[in-house]
Amino acid sequence: MTALPSPAGFQMPPEWAPHRGTWLSWPHRESSWPGKFAPVPRLFAEIVRHLAPREEVHINVCDAEMEAEVRAVLHRSGVPLWHVFFHLNPTNDAWCRDHGPIFLQRETANGGGPEELILDWGFNAWGGKYPPFEDDDVIPTRIGREYGLRVISPGIVLEGGSIDVNGNGTLLTTESCLLNPNRNPGLTKGEIEHYLRIFLGVRHILWLGDGIEGDDTDGHIDDITRFVGPNTVVTVLEEDPADANYKPLRSNLDRLRGMTDQDGRPLEVITLPMPKGLWQADQRLPASYANFYIANGIVLLPAYDPARDEIARATLQGLFPTRVVIPIDCTDLVWGLGAFHCVTQQWPALTP
Repeated sequence: MTALPSPAGFQMPPEWAPHRGTWLSWPHRESSWPGKFAPVPRLFAEIVRHLAPREEVHINVCDAEMEAEVRAVLHRSGVPLWHVFFHLNPTNDAWCRDHGPIFLQRETANGGGPEELILDWGFNAWGGKYPPFEDDDVIPTRIGREYGLRVISPGIVLEGGSIDVNGNGTLLTTESCLLNPNRNPGLTKGEIEHYLRIFLGVRHILWLGDGIEGDDTDGHIDDITRFVGPNTVVTVLEEDPADANYKPLRSNLDRLRGMTDQDGRPLEVITLPMPKGLWQADQRLPASYANFYIANGIVLLPAYDPARDEIARATLQGLFPTRVVIPIDCTDLVWGLGAFHCVTQQWPALTP
């Protein structure tokens, strides 16, 4: 199904595994936040401020002039730069989760320690919705070339936000996204599963149904259900039967309660609330507490309204007792139809 070699023995580590760093693509496409772009760079600076003391932060910038501008924004925000690294990689947009590198790891057979490579899936801006996207599509290969890392291109379209793994062989995804004909129209569900097994090192694939209203990605998993441990998931739930998200999220919950991990053990399913509906004119915004980002020592939680924010924070804090859950107002960031998980991509540490 592909002329390129498969990454035999490699797996994608779970997000909670130790990080070497986090990749970001600095925002510059003002049309992604119509009329709301001004606060977005400051929000990115806030992300860097929390990450930089705990892990490296790698930022894609389009040119030296943008790098200087970003340095100035970070300086004004009081961000220490000794763990911040800039890379002259032109981008079309800021959604690094979907166009950034996915790192795989494996243990070497000769006992020489772990090794890593990069997957460069095809990227077509969520089914061709937002051209141009050619610069974003080559970001993983550019990063691999810079670091001398092997890069494998599976040959199909896939975004990082459409999958979630537990690190033990199980992957979560949605039918509404991966089976959408605007991604890989010539592939069946079974053929897509074949690619996931070969290139991500998984053996058990869990399919949910639809995503949330307003999600222009056609239903990314990172807006609805996330692994928070090898056998535990959190999934968002809407309590208002009149809300458009009520039925699809209940349906996903029902599916999860009948699912198992790769060893046949039932999943432990924890629910998170949905925030109150947010709108941009007549466009529902995909605000969701599932779009958190797990980093070294912290979890960045998108915040939207105080009462429900606290329920989500307390729930995640109980699931991540060794990390501090940090709520940050994302009402401006989600104007661009994404939040913290959408703009970040983890670089797992190579641990012996």
